[in-house]
Amino acid sequence: MEFPKDLKYTKEHEWLKVEGNTATVGITDYAQDSLGDVVYVELPSEGGSVTKNEPFGVVESVKAVSDLYSPVSGSVAEVNDAIIDSPEAINEDPYGDAWMIKVEMSNPKEVEDLMSSDEYQKYVEEEK
Repeated sequence: MEFPKDLKYTKEHEWLKVEGNTATVGITDYAQDSLGDVVYVELPSEGGSVTKNEPFGVVESVKAVSDLYSPVSGSVAEVNDAIIDSPEAINEDPYGDAWMIKVEMSNPKEVEDLMSSDEYQKYVEEEK
């Protein structure tokens, strides 16, 4: 199970990578492992807005359908269309090619509420 140190994490198992005012969002290795084989992803449109802790999309696997929650608020700057066509990439590379959306943050301070890699790893161990 991977917990990259350069990312921030949510209790809903999304990860966030901050570059300037842009945040890249995806689901964690733990989330994809828990879901099993991902077969479908629904993401918002570019230009739409997302709100911290509110659903922005859906991921469906052979086991379950789960909402995706935004770690921050802002406008959707980019959507990873490649994973809509090939959702199995989420199982193969959750922290790389399988990112979901990029958000222009409206309140970068929201990042301070997220967990570090070590905090998230402890959270996952307690949840198991």
